[in-house]
Order: sequence, then structure tokens, then C-alpha cells
Amino acid sequence: MKSMYRSATRFFLILVFVSIGTAAAQSGGRLIVLRTPNFGWNLALHLQIDGRTAANVVQARRYDHFLPAGRHVLTASAVPNYYFYQPTSTVLNVRPGQTYVFTAIWQDTDRVVLVPSALPPGQAY
Repeated sequence: MKSMYRSATRFFLILVFVSIGTAAAQSGGRLIVLRTPNFGWNLALHLQIDGRTAANVVQARRYDHFLPAGRHVLTASAVPNYYFYQPTSTVLNVRPGQTYVFTAIWQDTDRVVLVPSALPPGQAY
């Protein structure tokens, strides 16, 4: 009987912690970063969020993840970076439940920039 009680208690505690973690993870917004079709077949988009590498987005792929609510710095560059081009950064204020879509494009043939493609109404990046 004790063994069954312990198992039920453990199951209940695991269920509580999983539900708390799920609720915390969904209190942010969704970030989608696309590459422009002419980005380059032999280059990847190097995406950093708050100074940490989030992804290297290759041809025909995209970045699609949730971010916690609050202020985040998105930094984009191309890899490999043979010419030592400087990365560019954009500040994004994430609100719970919102989706943010950016497209990585070349600007002046030497800088990768993130251009907002879709932001919630009234939301400035």
C-alpha cells in the first residue's frame, strides 16, 4: 500500500512541475526568422539572441522558437564571414502571446540585417 501511495505522490508532483514549466514557457512570444531567397546558397544566417548563439539558419530553413516576454537583442550575420563584416543588432520587446516575424536580407552587399516582416498591430520593434 505504501508503495502505491509513493508512486501516486511522485506522479502528482511530476505532473505539477511539468504543468508549471509549460505555463512559464508559454508566457512569451513566438519568434520566426526567415532568410531572403537570394541570401546565398553557400552561406548560413548566424542568429544570436541576447549574445548567445540561437541558430545557424541554412538554405530552405528558418528559426521558429518561443522567447520569454521582455526585451531581447537579436544579432544577425552571415557565416562563413570571409570578409569580416560586422554583425547587426535589433532590439525586440516580446509580449506574451504575440508572434514576431523577421527576414534576414543583405543591405549594401556587405551587411545582413533583420527586417520586420510581421509584427502585432501597434507594436514597434
